[in-house]
Amino acid sequence: MTKIAWVTDSSVYPSEKLKQHPDVHIVPLAIHFDNETYLDEVSITKTEVYDRLANDKEKAKTSQPPAGEFAKLYEELKESYDAIIAVHLSNELSGTIASSKSGAEIAEVDIHLVDSHSLSAGITDLIEFGLELQSQGQPPEEIAETLRNRVKDFENYILIGSLDQLYRGGRLSSAQFYLGNLLKIKPIIHIAPNGKLNEGEKVRSMKKAKQALLDKVAASYNKQPIRKIYLMHGNCEDEANEFAKSLQEVAPDSEIIVGDISTVLAVHAGQGTLATLWYNN
Repeated sequence: MTKIAWVTDSSVYPSEKLKQHPDVHIVPLAIHFDNETYLDEVSITKTEVYDRLANDKEKAKTSQPPAGEFAKLYEELKESYDAIIAVHLSNELSGTIASSKSGAEIAEVDIHLVDSHSLSAGITDLIEFGLELQSQGQPPEEIAETLRNRVKDFENYILIGSLDQLYRGGRLSSAQFYLGNLLKIKPIIHIAPNGKLNEGEKVRSMKKAKQALLDKVAASYNKQPIRKIYLMHGNCEDEANEFAKSLQEVAPDSEIIVGDISTVLAVHAGQGTLATLWYNN
């Protein structure tokens, strides 16, 4: 069987399967607080990021890994593996794919590059599905092509928990931030199958916003049963577990997987965020 290395970035949701798998390699993105730069989950933890987001007024940003970091990893991997499949967050959201591709060119190694058109659990699902295909003996080029086709059928919605990060990041004006908090507006962002962020609904109150998410899941489930639904949360595990019960009611035959959003997403979406992702195939 072909020995395949799987490469991704720290926007992934690190399920237990991925964390324990010896062939999965995660390259960290950078997190910036004013003039300080940290490597995601290397020199700063997710808990520390949440603490700074809650207590500091400084603006937080993220950036892709440099090509050199990928090159260093690929130089090591090409000595031990027959093939490399790299699955990264959407090219519409980050330049990480470009860095990964450049790193492979520097290391003079061919890789099978897959744009997840998503992030977090979307990447997790693709890699875990790819590992299943690998165990069945499929060659790496076929696995990568299957994963590229799979992303065309996903649904991904993000219920923003706090407007603070959107405001600090310049995505909201002062007036929008003030009125949004005053009216208790909860934006729901849709990540389209092509990986682009679409401004979705603006719902008044968290209760109504959660119902809007449930309605989307129910509409999809009633057309075609959904095998697996990911529910990612921004440092609000108890709330997510309660919401998972409601998801199970509208999708009784689906497996509901609850986990925390990546630090990269937390920087932009803030605490209290709930994100749902599922595949229609």
